Amino acid sequence: MDGRFQDMAGTECAADAAQMSCHVDILLTEGFVLTELASVVDVLRIANRVSAHPLFQWHYRSRHGGPVGCLAGLGTDTTPFPERPDADYVFILGNSDPDCPELSMRSVISRYSYRNIKVLLLSEAASRYIAETGEQHSNHTTHWENRALLDERGTPGEGSYALAVDDGKLMTCAGMGSTVDVTLSLLRNHMSAAAVATVSDIMLHEKIRGFSTLQPFGGKALSITGDTDLDQCIELMQNNMEEPLQIGELVSLIGISSRSLERKFRQVLDSTPNTYYRELRLNRANTLLLNTSMSVREISLACGFPNGFSSLFRGHFGVTPLARRKSRFKVQIKL
Repeated sequence: MDGRFQDMAGTECAADAAQMSCHVDILLTEGFVLTELASVVDVLRIANRVSAHPLFQWHYRSRHGGPVGCLAGLGTDTTPFPERPDADYVFILGNSDPDCPELSMRSVISRYSYRNIKVLLLSEAASRYIAETGEQHSNHTTHWENRALLDERGTPGEGSYALAVDDGKLMTCAGMGSTVDVTLSLLRNHMSAAAVATVSDIMLHEKIRGFSTLQPFGGKALSITGDTDLDQCIELMQNNMEEPLQIGELVSLIGISSRSLERKFRQVLDSTPNTYYRELRLNRANTLLLNTSMSVREISLACGFPNGFSSLFRGHFGVTPLARRKSRFKVQIKL
């Protein structure tokens, strides 16, 4: 299915508009991330509305063509990957399964790169590319969940936690919500700054985050609560999950009293410091269960639970760690 728009009045005007259009290929695999697809297509669609002519056209493509579905239960028709791509940009989307064979696209990437087409790899597509190159570099990024999997599987190097990194040949991106920022930034090559700002306003996207913005997890960026002491405390918690700090240590580092910290957590987050800290670590454990092959014991230690992990996990999520791990294999793709 192509993103197409009403023809301009007259055949000649339509031909001129087509020549001015920027062509975007969107490469999908079964189980693609709907958030990422919508973040690309809706930004391009609104850009066309703001510019009052079809500035962008896009085409959905897959390895074999035909219908391709996402985990949200929606699907779209696609055409096969072209042998001789003719586009200005190509987005390669993730699909929530870093082991999916169809994400192995180095030959397809080369096909686009050879023709000087800008390649943008999102989330799992980026992590697969990183894994197949054999090393994590500071000029490549992916979603933090996929970074955890690369680390667990022993891919050497220190990768970036930025939202996106452009190495000059291709761009790797964290995907998910950051896809909006990446696509809005792409518009700057084709629209005025005021027009891009208008698109962002229509999206209710208050600020276009720069590529170097760090992903908001694991101490890589502050959780913004509007309270400096809380932000600093949460950053310390995120940075110290394997060996959790005592509340006394936290307040000493922040420079406030335990009572003051308790009050701030109650007022702003409707929680206590201990409860919030424990939930951060349990959520991290849940992520590792779903996205790595680490043993339950390894995960419990990595998240600061030397004892009682299974009981705490079940109390929070309602299932045991082993049952939670098994649940990832039961997800069905609906078309």
